[in-house]
Amino acid sequence: MPRAIWRGAITFGMVHIPVRLYTATESKDVSFRQLHREDHSRVRYLRWCPVDERELAPEEIVRGYEYAKDSYVVLEEGEFEGLPVASKHTITLAAFVEAAEIDPIYYEKSYYLEPDETGEKPFALLLRALEERALTGIAKIAIRNREQLCALRASGGAIVLETLLHADEIRPVVGEVGDVEVSDPELQMALALIEMMRQPFDPASYTDDYREALTALITAKLEGGEVVTGEVAAQPATQVVDLMAALRASVDAALAREDGGSSPSADEGDESGLVAAADGRGRSAGRREAAG
Repeated sequence: MPRAIWRGAITFGMVHIPVRLYTATESKDVSFRQLHREDHSRVRYLRWCPVDERELAPEEIVRGYEYAKDSYVVLEEGEFEGLPVASKHTITLAAFVEAAEIDPIYYEKSYYLEPDETGEKPFALLLRALEERALTGIAKIAIRNREQLCALRASGGAIVLETLLHADEIRPVVGEVGDVEVSDPELQMALALIEMMRQPFDPASYTDDYREALTALITAKLEGGEVVTGEVAAQPATQVVDLMAALRASVDAALAREDGGSSPSADEGDESGLVAAADGRGRSAGRREAAG
């Protein structure tokens, strides 16, 4: 059983629901230790005081806010605990919104909420209400000395808490496209290609190829076997391309994959037939998914 990282309560009007918070995700990254190349001994990082020229014990260290170069306001641990922030122990639902109104850029991390024994009935009531109205609750929570906006939503018979970034934590948009002219045939061809590639999202069908290759390399070295390095396709040089030709070739390739073989290309000036064929395949696939 995972360990709860936070204990407190959800307040929903006059309803008080004791809950525990658990991390919903975990990193699968392959981790490494830093070693000395000469003897493979593990590198240590010391909490070093350059004035006293010695390593410090944890109890000798405090936190300081640098308000000017080498000038600090020091805070003791008890002062953090004494801050008058209600969200340290309470998730107060302040509003309910449509999930579609929350831009995904605001989402940060996911957690599971679990009720204490005394809170099972009101917790189930809140879950059912969120499911019935298909709404997301907005609140605040303080985790690890940081208050965050959060969203509570029903998911798979449970309530998931998503921490959200505040508005001032989102940077201005980079890469905005200016007034670029796109022709209608180009747009229709792009839409047809999108329809051809449209499918239900299945996260299990996507794998971390880098992690798998790294794990295989480590296993080979561990077992003393020969390390095989696969060839990596060279990246094409950046060049100006015929956009319609590239789209036409992409749709043609998608049609060929569906047919299990080659598919005749449209004539140079005949995009309409190719668009109609691709659009028809995409819509047929959509109908099959809906029927299934």
